[in-house]
Amino acid sequence: QVQLVESGGGLVQPGGSLRLSCAASGLRVDAYAIGWFRQAPGKEREGVSFISTSSDGRTYYPDSVKGRFTVSRDSAKNMVYLQMNDLNPEDTAVYYCAAVFPTTVVFGNPLWALNEYDYWGQGTQVTVSS
Repeated sequence: QVQLVESGGGLVQPGGSLRLSCAASGLRVDAYAIGWFRQAPGKEREGVSFISTSSDGRTYYPDSVKGRFTVSRDSAKNMVYLQMNDLNPEDTAVYYCAAVFPTTVVFGNPLWALNEYDYWGQGTQVTVSS
């Protein structure tokens, strides 16, 4: 049984940082491409980072978070992380990690389509407020 469990969310002041973790069981994070998504109240879920399998390891970010967010993977711990710096209130959302089997992904491109992902975590709340 595959499980993805996010943690590390919380309340942070504008300009602050958080590191989210995604713990995987039932699959190897280095064999899957991993996306981080977020969903703010009243808005659609959107992708904020994508990391290819470890054989490629490319990372992608939308302009809204580029330069502030960094995704990484620890294969030994079977974890994926999202380091978020210089947070602002617009980053407030529930953050999810999701895994997709690499054959679904076009090489050299991120995958942002929600319905293509095979597994999702339950989400962790991030609130940026003073």
